[in-house]
Amino acid sequence: MTHLTTPDVTKSDSTDPGVSPLAPLGFVGLGIMGRPMALNLRRAGWPLFVHARRAEAMDPLVAAGAIACTSPAEVARQVEMLFTMVADTADVEHVILGHEGILAGARPGLVVVDMSTISAAATRVLARRLAGHGVELLDAPVSGGETGAIQGTLSIMVGGAAAAFACALPLFQVLGKNIVHVGDHGAGQVCKACNQVVISQTLAGVGEALLLARAAGVDPAKVRAALLGGSAQSKVLEMHGQRMIDHNFAPGFKARLHQKDLRLVLEAALELGLALPGTALAAQYLNALVGRGHGELDSSAIYEVQEAASGRNLTY
Repeated sequence: MTHLTTPDVTKSDSTDPGVSPLAPLGFVGLGIMGRPMALNLRRAGWPLFVHARRAEAMDPLVAAGAIACTSPAEVARQVEMLFTMVADTADVEHVILGHEGILAGARPGLVVVDMSTISAAATRVLARRLAGHGVELLDAPVSGGETGAIQGTLSIMVGGAAAAFACALPLFQVLGKNIVHVGDHGAGQVCKACNQVVISQTLAGVGEALLLARAAGVDPAKVRAALLGGSAQSKVLEMHGQRMIDHNFAPGFKARLHQKDLRLVLEAALELGLALPGTALAAQYLNALVGRGHGELDSSAIYEVQEAASGRNLTY
């Protein structure tokens, strides 16, 4: 297994792919999260090979010195560590196992770091399939949204072998600030599911609090300011509470993706025989939001569903 060297970014020209003697990296999936993450790796000095379903999504990476590839297999042939960031379990399976997928181009010793949010059970199956070809898998889903991806401040929850984690750690340190090796394969995905349980229910709680304040004739902005100074303080209240007050639901984390994440949580709960009623309620809010055609909005837009459920036509 290759141990990657951390670049000295003070001595390298991050726009020139030829200056760094570092091991080349791959990145597949250049959407709202993957593109800024890949750019951060490139700017930190690593040679980078990239692939996306939409060719134009690769343009900002190519402009930064990355090399565009026609398939995940082509990326895998060039690199020693390969990151994936796509939407759902089926997408990861296709990228890894499909025609011209990663496995078709992988050499023994490759480390695949899947930063998507997918099924923990499917992750374990993929890890076994890859291990049979001498390829190691890390599941490393993230929290922090587009802003965290751009700023390199993501929380990264990692499952997989300790040696592979140690190899990937210098890269994780470019992408995030809170990096935890949670356990074996699938543990990162379980941790992300737990994260989404907390986030979704906190969103619902913040929405209810601000709805109550406004309906009672009290300024919700002042209520939020007061709550931020006490035990109710949270990042959700700070960031998404302001979104709710402003009715500004430009996507940081799209509702349809949050809906998918809670589907994974509830599927796991069914398999394990767990009652997660709070998560189920939050999932219904997201179902309603997506059903109203607002799946591309930020998931904090569940506030609109809460307003509608209360039969209120509130003035903003």
